[in-house]
Amino acid sequence: MANSSKPAMAAMFSRSLASASRYLPRPPVAFPLWQNRTFRQFLSLILFFGIWQILCTIDFNVFINFTFVPSPLEVFGATVKFFAGDPMVHIKASVMRVLIGFGAATLLGVSCGVLIGWFKAIEDLVFLPLEILRPIPAVAWIPLAILMFATAEAGMIYITFIGAFFPILISTIKGVEGTDVLLLRVGQSLGAKQWDVFKEIVIPGALPSIASGLVIGMGNSWFCLVTAEILAGRYGIGYMTWESYVTSNYPPIVMGMLLIGLMGALSSLVVDRALTALMPWRVSNKG
Repeated sequence: MANSSKPAMAAMFSRSLASASRYLPRPPVAFPLWQNRTFRQFLSLILFFGIWQILCTIDFNVFINFTFVPSPLEVFGATVKFFAGDPMVHIKASVMRVLIGFGAATLLGVSCGVLIGWFKAIEDLVFLPLEILRPIPAVAWIPLAILMFATAEAGMIYITFIGAFFPILISTIKGVEGTDVLLLRVGQSLGAKQWDVFKEIVIPGALPSIASGLVIGMGNSWFCLVTAEILAGRYGIGYMTWESYVTSNYPPIVMGMLLIGLMGALSSLVVDRALTALMPWRVSNKG
């Protein structure tokens, strides 16, 4: 009885493995277009905006009130009006603030993270104060940014810097600390000096974690943009979004939110692709 059940169990295991694995050929499906990732992603956008439009049209008000939420068609109208004016003034101001803040956070976050992760003495000296500052939200830094910096522009860049710095710092520290001890011992047994071990083993081993921190940091910089541009300004997507809220002009609020989300997603994608090119040994398992 047990012997006769083994072939059946093996066949069932083989079928489940083929359907679950990202690498083995998948069984044929009734809807071939579903295998196309671009189609699935496009469909997700249609469903998102379609459900949103329906909820606004029927004035859905069960736990969440959509009565006063702008519909996608209203947001589209606000977007057309925005791009018919002078959109690059706002887009350029926001992009520059995010890029400068993110660039400074990358330099300082990666440098400090590597030193803290590699040298225990440096960790003991600087990590605890940084860990105390890390949970402070970006909006809480606004009064101090006003006091610390002579110009509002510098204060806004500082807020985007804060948003990116701590994810990059922590990811770098964890990446360096997570270096395989066996690889370190192999390098030392082969006569490698400390600098060679650091350059050839520690940094390449920490790169995936650093890359994750950079992608998250870029997203956080955009996340903090509205907070940063509350400080001052006449220009910027975050400032425009906040001004629309103050004047109760609701469609541009949602347009600004979606524009920040789109630019943040594109920026994170560019960072991710650039870092992936530096790590050719990484194999994607997305099917």
